[in-house]
Amino acid sequence: MYKILALDIDGTLLNTKKEITPAVESTITALQERGIPVLIASGRPAQGIRHVAEALHMKERGGYILSFNGGKIIDCKTGETIYSNPVSREYYKEVIDYAAGLNASVLTYDGEYIITEKPDNKYVDVESKVVKMPVRKVESLYDTIIEDNVAVDKFLIVGEPDYMMSQVQAMAEHFKGRLNVFQSEPFFIEVVPLGIDKAASLNVLLERLGMAREELVACGDGRNDVTMVSFAGMGVAMENACDEVKAVADYITSSCDEDGVAKVIEKFFW
Repeated sequence: MYKILALDIDGTLLNTKKEITPAVESTITALQERGIPVLIASGRPAQGIRHVAEALHMKERGGYILSFNGGKIIDCKTGETIYSNPVSREYYKEVIDYAAGLNASVLTYDGEYIITEKPDNKYVDVESKVVKMPVRKVESLYDTIIEDNVAVDKFLIVGEPDYMMSQVQAMAEHFKGRLNVFQSEPFFIEVVPLGIDKAASLNVLLERLGMAREELVACGDGRNDVTMVSFAGMGVAMENACDEVKAVADYITSSCDEDGVAKVIEKFFW
């Protein structure tokens, strides 16, 4: 019945040590050898997902990366970008100026680099370590984006968790109807185009593959996984998932530290 698997990365595919456990790796390999497509769906930039895809040999075995919460879809075997929906250029300056009025730092991505005016913010360093991308300091983020013709897939605003949680609603209201503003982590506010979420992009990919949502198993743990887990024919929440994901899940598996993804594959694909 189930013919395709979508996995969030942090807290789902990776354990709390940011590792793919041997059990998870072996069951994914077995799934790939049966010709079942595996998708990695994450808020991370595409460059920050590639090392995970390489660990799963997705270039050789096939599979897809859905980066920026679905803002870009890449076919791992061919390297082709089959879907992309970046932030409209008309909003670049407004987002950067708004962020400048916060006690926070704003960053985006240019090729293999994170670019920001404030590289010393400790949460910029958190993002750098998570996605394994170096940080490049720029004097003016807006000027750099325009002069280098950077296509911004998302802006990430980073700062102290309590402060960021106090600011996200006002920012979302400011850009309401124009951009989607949400928290992916207590210290991260993401700014992406309207309509961008993992479910919407999965729908695009499934149509391209000639598959139905009823054939999809999707696993996640964070708030940005709610739509994906709700959309899938079998939506799975990790035991370590937030309450919002558990509320829409069809099934709750073990935690990311207890081979939860491996158990899902064994239950629904064997």
